[in-house]
Amino acid sequence: MSVRLMVVDDHRLLAEALASALKLRGHRVLAAAAPTAGSAELVVSRAPEVCLFGTASPAAPGVFDPIARIVQERPQVAVVVLGPVPSPRGIAAAFAAGAAGYVRHDERIEGVERAMLKARAGESAIAPQLLRGAFAELLNPAVQPDDEGRRLLRMLTPREVEVLVRVAEGEDTRVIAAGMRIAPSTARTHVQRVLMKLGVGSRLEAAALAARTGLLDRAAGNGGTPYNGYAPEPGPSSGPSASGAGAAGA
Repeated sequence: MSVRLMVVDDHRLLAEALASALKLRGHRVLAAAAPTAGSAELVVSRAPEVCLFGTASPAAPGVFDPIARIVQERPQVAVVVLGPVPSPRGIAAAFAAGAAGYVRHDERIEGVERAMLKARAGESAIAPQLLRGAFAELLNPAVQPDDEGRRLLRMLTPREVEVLVRVAEGEDTRVIAAGMRIAPSTARTHVQRVLMKLGVGSRLEAAALAARTGLLDRAAGNGGTPYNGYAPEPGPSSGPSASGAGAAGA
């Protein structure tokens, strides 16, 4: 059953990828927009049946303000939040703002579709295990909770984090190599190591996971170029004859 919907996310690549996948499954996508902060006006003007609202920080203050406005001005629009494994505060904030559902960012596309259909029918769309996990955390809070973004960041070397950021920005292997001043084969190796460490099978999955867990925001927290101080790795032409080029590129 086709759903008339919109997809909004702070990361345009993710919004467009999800929109394309849903179009292929027969749904009518009115728009794929970024960022979420300016999405309310667009959703209100287009009036979809369902709005998929992606966020990497469900517990951040004010992150669901656009949902509150959408629900106030277009109560017939069902908003389903797509986000990381939420804290109890994140789930509570989403539903308090008027969301009709919450789906984990790593859910299969079939799960997203089921949530869309339930939300459009006026039902709450949230997996029972998410509710159980939220209640368990409320009853037994961690002493020092750690988030998935920090965990992933600790798994990667600084060079691999830079590669991941470039992958999320849509750069291919040659562009990554040129930007980092390394050989394409070295860039390809870095990409494969990043995919292996994150446990994903494609660059798109890696970008989605990094964005949803806040890893990209953490990596860009130092002005967007946290690794420019690293020396370039030797390329295939390195050697005595390349000393002049190395000096020029320093």
